[in-house]
Amino acid sequence: MTLHQQAASPWLTIVGIGEDGRAGLSPAASAALDAAEVVWGGRRHLALAAPLSAEAHLWPSPISDAYETILARRGRPTCLLATGDPFHYGIGAEIARLVPPAEIRAYPQPSAFSLAAARLGWPIAETACLTLHGRALTRIVPALQPGARLLVLSWDGTTPAAVAALLVERGFARSRLTVLEAMGGPHERIFVSEAVAFASDRKIEPLNTLAIEVVAEPGARVLPLATGLDDGWFENDGQLTKAEIRAVTLSALAPFAGALLWDVGAGAGSIAIEWCLRHPANRALAIEARSDRAERIGRNCENLGVPERVSIVEGPAPAALAGLAPPDAVFIGGGISRSGVLAACRDALRSSGRLVANAVTLEGEAALLAMFSEMGGSLRRLSVAKAAPVGGLTGWRQAMPVTQWVWTKP
Repeated sequence: MTLHQQAASPWLTIVGIGEDGRAGLSPAASAALDAAEVVWGGRRHLALAAPLSAEAHLWPSPISDAYETILARRGRPTCLLATGDPFHYGIGAEIARLVPPAEIRAYPQPSAFSLAAARLGWPIAETACLTLHGRALTRIVPALQPGARLLVLSWDGTTPAAVAALLVERGFARSRLTVLEAMGGPHERIFVSEAVAFASDRKIEPLNTLAIEVVAEPGARVLPLATGLDDGWFENDGQLTKAEIRAVTLSALAPFAGALLWDVGAGAGSIAIEWCLRHPANRALAIEARSDRAERIGRNCENLGVPERVSIVEGPAPAALAGLAPPDAVFIGGGISRSGVLAACRDALRSSGRLVANAVTLEGEAALLAMFSEMGGSLRRLSVAKAAPVGGLTGWRQAMPVTQWVWTKP
């Protein structure tokens, strides 16, 4: 669904409405609402905007089911109602992908983040703003840094208690939670509790925003910001790119914002997960032949807060690679010696993309040497030794050396 030719004038109005309803709208927003032939919104939005002279439509589930009907009205006055700022996790951003900006008039209200920051006296520029509306609870995990302030859009009234339980479980029990309900309206209510004391049976309005002042207790599971997370962060069966090699590998892959990675032979999914932790817009496809390992990748993604950004593709490469979205970077950690894997990854890679492959077997190393000879790039051997008991003394225990090939597609 796209519009290629621009209409003569704006026909689609997006109005942000607050808990104060019509009284909070600007004269221009009210006029646009009154001029519309059709108004779309949630049940709460339509009630706040009443009385309406236009034909009113409730958003379907999923909301995208309405887009075709809205686009079919092109050129006729149509209004969409949203909460607060329609372009901050709202309908505005979705519609703007389908309708040229010149055909839209938008009248935003203060977002829930702005209202909450004003109530708390928090500078938004120094606060992490997240949403859990329609998203996995654990996506909050990377943001749980000591001393951090978070503003979080809740999914419904159960979200604050669920977040409090997660904080306690991960060692942030003394974190201060502020629940801000129905901000800007006659039923606004604010209450504060430490996570450990949060009453799980407290009735909370579905429309609420959660403010968190993160307090890390000794031993809290704080996710480090550096690459090469300790191996203990990942559930694994031994099929894991170890921390030191992983740090070098991530550096070689050179992640950038919004990039897609293929993690081929993903094992525990550590490379895909750390790729996504580098930036919230990064995505990864973890390709894994074994179903038990694919399930394990899913658990690791959940535990480390990236369950929606790592997609698991179960099946052996190269067959499992067919039809996948072209990657900006590829890591091959398993199956290098299998016929066609390296070539398939090389061919699928976008222009200027990076391919990094690690091998520990002679057969895998031979495949990398052949590619290096044919395609160029850089080749290096990585070796790590760790101190370990030797009888009653201590000595160096050498891990298997890793041969790594790095290539950038012209």
